[in-house]
Amino acid sequence: MGVVASPLVFWLLIGYGSNDLARFYSGALVLTVMFSAIFSTISIIEDRREGFLLSMLVSPAPRTSMVLGKILGAATLAWIQGLTFLAFAPLAGVSIGMLELIPVAASIFLISFTLTGLGFVIAWRMNSTAGFHGIMNLLLVPMWMVSGSLFPMATAHGWVKAIMWVNPLTYSISLLNHTLELPNAFPGAMPSLFVTAAFGLVLLLASGMMAAQKATRSAA
Repeated sequence: MGVVASPLVFWLLIGYGSNDLARFYSGALVLTVMFSAIFSTISIIEDRREGFLLSMLVSPAPRTSMVLGKILGAATLAWIQGLTFLAFAPLAGVSIGMLELIPVAASIFLISFTLTGLGFVIAWRMNSTAGFHGIMNLLLVPMWMVSGSLFPMATAHGWVKAIMWVNPLTYSISLLNHTLELPNAFPGAMPSLFVTAAFGLVLLLASGMMAAQKATRSAA
């Protein structure tokens, strides 16, 4: 409830204030997933502090299985919370049929996986939860703000528009807009899908490499 309630209140206040709930719906949904990814990846810091992470790294189990298990577990939780947020779609005038639900659910899971991978990469190098929260707020909240959640790329100017072009979350928001058939679905569906999937794959590979390096140092 804590993860879903904050984006919900944020969306309702901005949506009703601007008289356009549909405009901000996909951004609020991604914000729900983002909060869940942040809260879930905190466990990496706690596992390191309690020694559980080190025992897993020196075990015979493949490092990739530990990384993939962590990311998939947290991503699944974020995905479920994202699906929960779909219950408020009628308030935005969005009607989702059974056939439309499949690509929408797949898009939400892909975004959940990507954001969880980003949280994993950041948490892996952090030693305190306070520092982790600080970095996430400094990085992810601005990324979300210039992703098309609050204003479309067409109305952005100067360096803000340039940041939106290179911001992976811009393509995640666009992917959701395409699957939900919402306005301001730009860039196109295929580029949005490709960039989001590629970003998630890069983060997964980076997470695996960091775990392998940590395991090598621990064994030495």
